[in-house]
Amino acid sequence: MAIIGCTARLLSELGANRSTEPGQSTSLWDWHANLLWIERRKWVLFTNDQTLYSFFVRLVKRPLPPDFAQLFRLGLFKSLMGERLDEPLVEYAMRNHQTVVIAKTSNRSVLGSMNDLAFQTRCLVETMGGLARADLSEVNRELNRVPMSAIEYRSGIDELRRRLADACD
Repeated sequence: MAIIGCTARLLSELGANRSTEPGQSTSLWDWHANLLWIERRKWVLFTNDQTLYSFFVRLVKRPLPPDFAQLFRLGLFKSLMGERLDEPLVEYAMRNHQTVVIAKTSNRSVLGSMNDLAFQTRCLVETMGGLARADLSEVNRELNRVPMSAIEYRSGIDELRRRLADACD
């Protein structure tokens, strides 16, 4: 089961009440999500609590929470496949995200890292010539190669690969 801790602004945008109380993140399958505005369009940035692996997806309309869970799973799948992870690792990760629970944010450290990642995302999009010209899968890949102090200056993708390999053994 995956728990997505959403910011108050995102919960309001979704029109959803949190379905569970936040707790301390102890699972590789716990995430945080925040609403971003890039070029007057709504996006959701998802960041894994343990690895800071992140990806962002377009929020086209106000989805109901089940649609939001599907949006998350599809974005995660595309992001993992874009990283060219081994198929067994992707399958293992997706099996653990079959059930998604929406909660309120619970980890200020992750939120701080997300603020930096949001800034990086905007800069990458701008550097690539804006949303019209940017390759969004490339933006996601580059985002996960940024060294993060919260995980001892490792990148999100390196930390995710390490933790998935440990979990699958």
